[in-house]
Amino acid sequence: MWLYYLLLIPAWVVWHIVFRIRVYGRENLIKGRGFILAPNHISAIDPVFIAISRFWGKQMWIFAKKELFQINWLVSWFLRQGGGIAVRGSKDDRATVDKSIEACKNGRGLLIFPEGTREKEGTLLPPKSGAFVIAAAAEVDIIPCRIIYDTPDGKMHLFCRVRVCFGKAISAQELAMPGKRDMAKLRANKARLTKAWEDLYETYHF
Repeated sequence: MWLYYLLLIPAWVVWHIVFRIRVYGRENLIKGRGFILAPNHISAIDPVFIAISRFWGKQMWIFAKKELFQINWLVSWFLRQGGGIAVRGSKDDRATVDKSIEACKNGRGLLIFPEGTREKEGTLLPPKSGAFVIAAAAEVDIIPCRIIYDTPDGKMHLFCRVRVCFGKAISAQELAMPGKRDMAKLRANKARLTKAWEDLYETYHF
């Protein structure tokens, strides 16, 4: 995806000037093997901030709602060049999930917003199961990530300061599930990620 690498450097410059991005915990990012990066989700532009904050390494795949690919052909093309994968949010995504599991096993990073949609009232939403199912099947770690906009309402505004905070990885061993749909383990894993998001906010919101 040549466009991704072509735009990454100028985007890094522009976004650091316009949004004064600050990155914390970059040492927690994984090199040389597959992973799932799991941020909270506030703004449609969140994936750009995360890609810029990570900056180096093999291009990640990004799960995005299928509706974004239906706006027009140009938007769809840009999304795919940036690593976007259309997700329907239904059982029809089985092929996408299988492909993502195989990619993670082969060293690909996957960016998934576990909340499934953007936060409306500035509060965390309960994580959905997809990221945990893929992580367990691929036997890869999940890296919690918290995006913080330094604004009164917590939303993205032009020229606001943005903090992208990476937490310590939740290991594949911790995420492992005896069965494909071990509901008790899924609940425990979701609670672990939510706690990591909360801890990142408490640490870096100042």
